[in-house]
Amino acid sequence: MTKNLAPDPITTEIIFNALQSVTDESFVALMKSAYSTNIKERHDHSTAIVDRGGRLVVQAANSIPVHIASMLGLMRTLLAKYPLSDIHEGDVFCANDPYHGGGTHLPDVNIARPVFVDGVLIGFVCNIAHHADIGGMSPGSMAGGMTEIYQEGLRIPVVKLFRHGQIDQDLFDLILLNVRVVEERRGDYNAQFAALRLAHRRLLEIVAKNGVDMVTAVFASIIDRTFARMKTAIAGIPDGTYRFEDVLDNDGAGTDDVKIALTVTVRGDGAVFDFTGTDRQVPGNVNIPLNGTIAAVCYVVKAMLDPELPNNQGVIDSVTVTAPPGTVVSCVAPASVASRAHTSQRIIDVVIGALAEALPDKAVGAANGANSMAIFSGIHPTTGRPYVYLETLGGGFGGRNDRDGKDGVQVHITNTSNLPIEAIEMEYPLLVEAYGLIEDTGGAGTWRGGMGLRRVVRPMGHDCLFTGVGERFRHQPWGIFGGEPGRSGRFAIQEADGTERPMPTKFGDAVLRHDQSAVIETPGAGGYGPPSGRSVEKRDEDRRSGKFSDAYMTKHYGVAPSGGG
Repeated sequence: MTKNLAPDPITTEIIFNALQSVTDESFVALMKSAYSTNIKERHDHSTAIVDRGGRLVVQAANSIPVHIASMLGLMRTLLAKYPLSDIHEGDVFCANDPYHGGGTHLPDVNIARPVFVDGVLIGFVCNIAHHADIGGMSPGSMAGGMTEIYQEGLRIPVVKLFRHGQIDQDLFDLILLNVRVVEERRGDYNAQFAALRLAHRRLLEIVAKNGVDMVTAVFASIIDRTFARMKTAIAGIPDGTYRFEDVLDNDGAGTDDVKIALTVTVRGDGAVFDFTGTDRQVPGNVNIPLNGTIAAVCYVVKAMLDPELPNNQGVIDSVTVTAPPGTVVSCVAPASVASRAHTSQRIIDVVIGALAEALPDKAVGAANGANSMAIFSGIHPTTGRPYVYLETLGGGFGGRNDRDGKDGVQVHITNTSNLPIEAIEMEYPLLVEAYGLIEDTGGAGTWRGGMGLRRVVRPMGHDCLFTGVGERFRHQPWGIFGGEPGRSGRFAIQEADGTERPMPTKFGDAVLRHDQSAVIETPGAGGYGPPSGRSVEKRDEDRRSGKFSDAYMTKHYGVAPSGGG
């Protein structure tokens, strides 16, 4: 190959957009061919292209930010395990394990296929999908109370699932034997394989049109220009040391108020994010591997400094993230990690809190930060087949310096959608009895926080299991610069007469009878700026919307029910 080929900016931009279209098209293909609602409706998957050294070049626009960690972890482990002489055309590599496969939790299964041109490896196409079950002690593989990785499901180190284009059927059978709802899992894997083949074909078309030397040079150029822009943006942060800390409600296994502490040091165009002072890893499954922490930090840095930047290796290389091994943000085996998304969200809150002093116009109030997870599983009374319905529900997004927070949305690093009622009731023997925003849950402020969601679900004609894993249930999402906190979330089981039995913040496999309903209420979000600064027009809008009670308006804004000040 030609060395040090320097493509001009126009060529780089044209090829970059072509590469972006490859990841976007394969993202849609995976979504449209998947079996599970978690992928086809909620879009809990990602696609990417990496170079031959394992560096992320392009990620689909709708990908999940936390999935960057797993993809790069897979590539790092793959290239360390397999010499280039043992990587062949048609091979497909697969992994999910945090400790031997570069993953962040077991339900996220990563696959990668090498791309060769004239016998020379130029890169890999990759995708990752969150499977609604990966085995383990609880349906959905995400229940609270799991205390070691062995309880969470099937662990897959980096293995060759395809060799020279042929699937290793024995290995695939082994994977499917260890999961629930086998046909759904098989369908989701086949969707991943098909999306991988599509991305492989499309990338080769780009190479055929532009030449292998030019495309590989553009790979490097994309990363380099992202790195340069990111460094320029970091240089705009005032030099200094910034600190913040926050806590997780609990680990689901008896440990409350799990602390995450951060010190950010900015000097010139360098930024170091040091999590020294964070609590040691805990028995419960809220631990997160270091690569997941890095992904969370990079998400915030990009969002606050240059949100239009493409998400690639240049962002990751622009900052330094350190954390003592064995802490909740840099866990070591055999720590349990199934609910690592909750910790990822709290890391994001902590990074925003630390940088708020330096970047007040870019900071936001704490979002729902919960990723409130509900899992329903049982035997379909009509078909006699098992089912697993898994969803992480949205909540409030924090108030910003110039606008209110969004209501009832997925926030930050998850980037998934809420599952429509129609999809739930068509796919599962469940009835959604209520679904809507919760009054008074957004934190008051000059710009208010977003509102939480309430969903009430009842099993139809059978008893099922109900699992809930939440955060910001004990501690409210904080406001910023004088903004008030949002309301906390909760789980409950509702009897036929309307009485409710509160459930813990994190629990596993509670029996839900056919005459009972599960109540899921997600947290709101914190406001931005003091409530006294809210405009008359915005207060009038709050009253007309029906989202806030007269008592709330009077308490926070001094506004009487009649509308007087």
